[in-house]
Amino acid sequence: MRIAVTGTKGQIALALMERAGALLGVEVVALGRPELDLARPETIWPALASVRPRLVVSAAAYTAVDRAEGEPTLAHRINATGAGAVAEAAFRLGVPIIHLSTDYVFDGKKQGGYRETDAPAPLNVYGASKLAGEIAVAAAAPRHLILRTSWVYSPFGTNFVKTMLRLASVRKEIAIVADQCGNPSSALDIADAILRAAVAMDEGPACGIYHLAGTGTTSWADFARHVFSSSRARGGPWAEVRDITATEFAAQAARPLNTQLSTTKFAATFGWTMPPWQQSLDEVVGRIVQDDAGWHTPTPLPCAAIR
Repeated sequence: MRIAVTGTKGQIALALMERAGALLGVEVVALGRPELDLARPETIWPALASVRPRLVVSAAAYTAVDRAEGEPTLAHRINATGAGAVAEAAFRLGVPIIHLSTDYVFDGKKQGGYRETDAPAPLNVYGASKLAGEIAVAAAAPRHLILRTSWVYSPFGTNFVKTMLRLASVRKEIAIVADQCGNPSSALDIADAILRAAVAMDEGPACGIYHLAGTGTTSWADFARHVFSSSRARGGPWAEVRDITATEFAAQAARPLNTQLSTTKFAATFGWTMPPWQQSLDEVVGRIVQDDAGWHTPTPLPCAAIR
């Protein structure tokens, strides 16, 4: 099975290529700029048509949450128009599409985990653009799977875990928001889930919106504490965490306080649940600390609340 994934440097794309490398009969082809540019929809069909995949994974996106507040047109062009063009290309090829979306489509006012039947109500431009992308994908490709996930991290690219370790190498204390909660999700686990779902979509009519995230809930502050505890146990950098509120942090883009995702629908349909987030985090931290270039490399702060 040949799978085309949009984006060549994103966490999901890199995790898919790694995980698929251990599977017989599965090939992942990553397509990115300039050949495939979501901001230039006219590039999408030729790039995907040249690969002739049996399934498309729409993983590339505009993810700069705060910057999106000042670039709403660009965010929507990439996350909505671009995503819709990818889905249209998949439909023209006669293949299913798996599209990655976000917990930020919700406003965070619910108590407990969000289900797929809960009404979206994004608080920021990024969330609104991703919701528009979901609608565009569903309209363009009947054989679609939309996976909403949250707090993605991995040994690759820019993410909260790598930023924490980098900051801990130069700071003794880091202030982090403690009143926002969600499900930390390893991109490697997400890749495993995508590959499982890809087989199901190839064999049957599974489609619709599903929530997919690490098992268990935590706050950004406690997430960071576990990062530092795991790193310290492996001889890596660590720091003390000082709790602050989202109001104190005053980010440019409003963020939901609760983005817990219920994943029971995915588990019931595909027979698979992501591991506890602590277990997956320990594995990723171990890899990053072992390859210390992963936390020495300067990276911009991600869209989490860090001082």
